Amino acid sequence: MTISKKYFINQIRTYFLSLLFFVSISTFAYSKSIPDFSDLAEELLPSVVSISVMISSEPNAQGTPQFPPGSPFEDFFKDFFERRGVPPRQSQPRQRKRSETAMGSGFIIDSSGYVVTNNHVIANANGITIILYDGTSLQAKLIGSDPKTDIALLKVEPEKPLKAVSFGNSDKIKVGNWALAIGNPFGLVNSVTLGIISAIARDIKAGPFDNFIQTDAPINRGNSGGPLFNLSGEVIGVNTAIYSPSGGSVGIGFAVPSVLAESVVQQLKEHGRTIRGWLGVRIQEITPDLAENLGLPKVYGALVASILPDSPAEKSKVKVGDVVVKFNGEEVTEMRKLPRLVAETKVGKPVEVEVWRDQKILKLNITIMEMNEEDTKTADLNKKIENSTGIIKELGINLSSLTEEIINRHGIPNGVTGLFILNVEQNTDIERKGIRPGDIIVEAEQKPINSIEDIEKIIMSAKKDNRKNILLLMNRKGVLSFVAVKLE
Repeated sequence: MTISKKYFINQIRTYFLSLLFFVSISTFAYSKSIPDFSDLAEELLPSVVSISVMISSEPNAQGTPQFPPGSPFEDFFKDFFERRGVPPRQSQPRQRKRSETAMGSGFIIDSSGYVVTNNHVIANANGITIILYDGTSLQAKLIGSDPKTDIALLKVEPEKPLKAVSFGNSDKIKVGNWALAIGNPFGLVNSVTLGIISAIARDIKAGPFDNFIQTDAPINRGNSGGPLFNLSGEVIGVNTAIYSPSGGSVGIGFAVPSVLAESVVQQLKEHGRTIRGWLGVRIQEITPDLAENLGLPKVYGALVASILPDSPAEKSKVKVGDVVVKFNGEEVTEMRKLPRLVAETKVGKPVEVEVWRDQKILKLNITIMEMNEEDTKTADLNKKIENSTGIIKELGINLSSLTEEIINRHGIPNGVTGLFILNVEQNTDIERKGIRPGDIIVEAEQKPINSIEDIEKIIMSAKKDNRKNILLLMNRKGVLSFVAVKLE
């Protein structure tokens, strides 16, 4: 059976048409799988600004070191430098302070001219200039700043309404989401970089409310204060810091989450300052040892190490040794979460706080007060202290009561109570926990300790109950902390 020439040609034509169609579809599908951010960048760029800041600095004068008149070093160094041809500094005319320019980024949140940036961008500035996307320069006024979150709010007076962006909800972002950063790195204005959300809720020890978004979108010096966007064009973070041994981007940047930034910006806009809630407690982290000793069902919460006088906590009968496990309906999953929850609470608002005390949950109603930066008072705990010394073998320490000699020698403030640690034996659990001579044991098992007999009774009771450790409240130069230590 033979195949006609016409049939053969038709088959080849059909094959090539099918192949061409397949290649076209594949190319189209592949092109669609690669996201294109050009339209989004074009829409957002006009809302991002460059910030130029003038800062005065002392001149770097040359010449000999300046010493007070009549100083024994004055003639010596004058002769030493003059033999080497270095003119004395005092013979030179007094130099004026010189001005230096620093650069940063920001973004417009209101068409009337409100601009958000970092506090560290504008700190100590003599003048602030905002440079818009079209090159227009405007003088900016500082409305307010908050060093604790590194947020600042500026205001310019534009001739026409500006294009603004809005805050998104940073609580909804997930690791792996796309993120777009726009700013002024190294003075290269209107730079757009792309990456993903690498991590959330990062604590980089920058401040008490650390809760940073980590991104690998390249962020460099000059990006500070610029926005981090999601794909909806909403600001989900304010680019603030980078981790970089070299000073350039290594793919680890940090942004203040929008939920925190927006709250701070609103307060700066309304009051020119931040108004934060205050509970009046000093807290510490719950470790597995502490959780076991306190009978907590899991490792969570914030342990109350001390309570400030006349504070909401004191007025509501919070006690040292309580563990705050829930605040205003939200679980305190870790210690550092509590300060943020309290700070974001409206001043004067009564909230329900759940604490773990005596192996059970206790609910307290607390009315939050405004935080005062000078609220550093400590309670006056003046008590008559019995003079006593002794070695506690079960702990491996040598203790003394707070005698007048010890108080004077170590500068211990009035009102401090407890037993002073004279010596700590090596290779003991108490040494491994970092306790050292000079520390003061204030409480054991949440009971005040004023004599050797006090702590001996508590240890005997613990051994009788077959307990392997006890809970100590330590005072180290005014800083209180709980430590669970094993009985040797």
